[in-house]
Amino acid sequence: MPPWLFFSLAMLAILSALGVILQANPVHCLLGLAINLLDIGLLFIGLGAVTIGFLQIIIYVGAIMVLFLFVIWLLNLQAEGLRGYLGLKFFGAIGAAALTAELAVIFLRQAPISRLVTASATQSSISNLGQALFSDYLIAFEVTSILLLAAVVGAIGLARRIPPSADIEHRSQMPTAIPASARADSNRRERTSA
Repeated sequence: MPPWLFFSLAMLAILSALGVILQANPVHCLLGLAINLLDIGLLFIGLGAVTIGFLQIIIYVGAIMVLFLFVIWLLNLQAEGLRGYLGLKFFGAIGAAALTAELAVIFLRQAPISRLVTASATQSSISNLGQALFSDYLIAFEVTSILLLAAVVGAIGLARRIPPSADIEHRSQMPTAIPASARADSNRRERTSA
């Protein structure tokens, strides 16, 4: 991968990540996240990890992003309800930048860039990845699938909540108690039949 392409994709990844944390509308945040995940997949492909790159694009952009979009639509999240959190984003961005800088310093001390560029892993294939995933990491794979299933069920449960105004309407239509005359009448019928 030519350096200009790598740095262009890296800059796009940074800008789209900033779009995720700076947008007020949840759907716009999700669009920034989709661009970011797609860009990271392209970086993987450009750096020689073709299998991981395509899995990143197919799984995260194709499936997980659609799941996130459905959850946002089901919960009917609006930007107005999230305005109170925008002031905290500035402090979160400063903390994230400091943490990223610290991790970069630690990472570069342990593995210089020259060693990272020349150290290429053995070529992996999809069959090797599948074999490892369904033998060594089977429990983690199944726990992840159960966790995703629980997230979908939880989203459906949250979306089916009855709003307070509708709950009041339903309660007004329900009978509150059996009238005393009806209770007395049913007691009389029980005594005469016995």
